[in-house]
Amino acid sequence: MSVEVLDEQMKVIIFQMHEEEYAIKVSDIQSIERMQSVTRIPGTPTFVKGVMNLRGVITPVIDLREKFGLEKKDSDESTRILITASDDLTLGLVVDGANDVMDIPLNKIEPTPEVVGGVEAHYLDGVVKLGTRLFSLLNLEKAVQE
Repeated sequence: MSVEVLDEQMKVIIFQMHEEEYAIKVSDIQSIERMQSVTRIPGTPTFVKGVMNLRGVITPVIDLREKFGLEKKDSDESTRILITASDDLTLGLVVDGANDVMDIPLNKIEPTPEVVGGVEAHYLDGVVKLGTRLFSLLNLEKAVQE
């Protein structure tokens, strides 16, 4: 007889884009940086902002707003770059803000509706409703693959 574990949790970082809140697994994030100088690389898609020198490592930077087809927004004091690392690739993701770390119960993750806040559903692993807050759970691999 197996016992179901109902209280398993996933630790996530909550970030904002276009008045919506998104979650990404803490294990996918190396650091959260303030917006800094990015050198444009000719011939790359518009969502690729360029590269930055992060503590001696040249890191490509992607603007998630542009990647997801959301309206452009100038950087401000709350703009952050989420530094991710997966499969030997370090990448910076520009988001409107990132300031919350929380545990999400796995049993609260629901399937993703077709469109959530303008972001296509295939970039997401589900949605989570906690109290009055609603988070879309970003699938990092799918978001940076294309």
